[in-house]
Amino acid sequence: MDMSFQPRPEYGLVAPVLIAVEGGVTATGGANQLTLSSTMPLEVGPDAVRAHFDLQAGESGCFSLQHATLGAPTPLVRVAAAITAAIDDTTAGWREWSAQHQNYQGRWRDLVHHSRRVLQALSYQPTGAIVAAATTSLPEEIGGERNWDYRFSWVRDASMTMRALWVAACPDEAHEFFDFMATAAASYTDRPLQIMFGIGGEHDLSERTLAHLSGWRDSKPVRVGNDAWTQPQLDAYGELLDAAARLRGQLGVLEGPIRDFLVGLADAAAARWRQPDNGIWEVRGKPRHFVHSKVMCWVALDRAVAMADWLHAEAHIETWTAAAEEIRAAVLIHGWNEALGAFTQSFDATDIDATALLLPIVGFLPPDDPRVQSTIEVIRQRLTDSRGLLHRYHSGSGVDGLEGQEGTFLLCTFWLAQALAMAGRKDEGAEAFERAIGYINDVGLLAEQVDSATGELLGNFPQAFSHIGLVNAAWALDQLGP
Repeated sequence: MDMSFQPRPEYGLVAPVLIAVEGGVTATGGANQLTLSSTMPLEVGPDAVRAHFDLQAGESGCFSLQHATLGAPTPLVRVAAAITAAIDDTTAGWREWSAQHQNYQGRWRDLVHHSRRVLQALSYQPTGAIVAAATTSLPEEIGGERNWDYRFSWVRDASMTMRALWVAACPDEAHEFFDFMATAAASYTDRPLQIMFGIGGEHDLSERTLAHLSGWRDSKPVRVGNDAWTQPQLDAYGELLDAAARLRGQLGVLEGPIRDFLVGLADAAAARWRQPDNGIWEVRGKPRHFVHSKVMCWVALDRAVAMADWLHAEAHIETWTAAAEEIRAAVLIHGWNEALGAFTQSFDATDIDATALLLPIVGFLPPDDPRVQSTIEVIRQRLTDSRGLLHRYHSGSGVDGLEGQEGTFLLCTFWLAQALAMAGRKDEGAEAFERAIGYINDVGLLAEQVDSATGELLGNFPQAFSHIGLVNAAWALDQLGP
């Protein structure tokens, strides 16, 4: 076997100095220090550390890589026994978590359990933050500019993750997440809620490009940070309050700061729902009156009214109810296009968007409503590619302010499966579900999108959205019985 260790901190700008120490080697450069230790002999060269060794059946070799910031004490070099113990501890911890969170025993249970482990792995234990994906700048189009940094905690994505983990009954995780959100967003009492934060609660996530990197398969630019943090996105109110409603039994009695935070979200939805925003897809064009954003403001108020006693907010019920009724009327008038026979992407428009599949899923309209059924058919006709997967919208329409195209969006195909299941169309829903899970890779992971031409996975990876969709669609289909 051959091992090569060539650290390049700060996205490749730094070639660290490698210094042999007892039991291993340190790599120091920039603001970071890495210490590599091993049970195997290490050869320290000018720009890399290497090891060449043979292993027979039953033998093992151990490596440990430890990180510290510059100026911190050098980590103690780990011996083989400590490395093995750390691996055993990690394995035991994951097995214990998995054993405690296998409530779901329906169809596709192995995939559901694995997806829940993926979602749990995307959480940052010190704060309770949940990231959208573990990577940055893996492209949505090979060679294109649709490359984003997803290593942050989006209010929307994390809330959807908590709803998916609800199937696994995760009270500790639910408390940690809402504690994180209430703390990170504590200052947003008189202005729109910031839609994403760093995993430590950081607010400024300013985006920059790394011009010295060519990108994966020459897909430029490579980005660090994400300027979506400055966008108004009204759907976040609904996602958080819907998650709170779903997790109410796991959260129990709320602390004052969390309760005040949730009440403030509902008040904000009532006050701001008439404003245009950048929507769930974070378009970089002009803000619009996205139907999905309005619907999720309705969700925020609907759930808040249902939870008013829990939130100690009975005095808000009349205001919240009136605003919810106004939103419903506006969506039914301005979001429905009679000529198309479908709900559209934005008010008084003709563009189709897969988010309309969420209308029955969030309870805005019944699954068997003729308008819902007609919308499902229009979406299938207009947004399905040759592989039977759904685009989220037609990216070439100019709605998102970006050049180029993108792949099909796996979450949207899972939404289709879920919406069909809720309408009692079990076979069609299962067919859509099976098409989507056909793109799971050899270790059970899904990216964000699929290339219509090649079938390759595209976008950041693993993607919480895709695994959330899998869990929720499987659950909905299982409710219909064998």
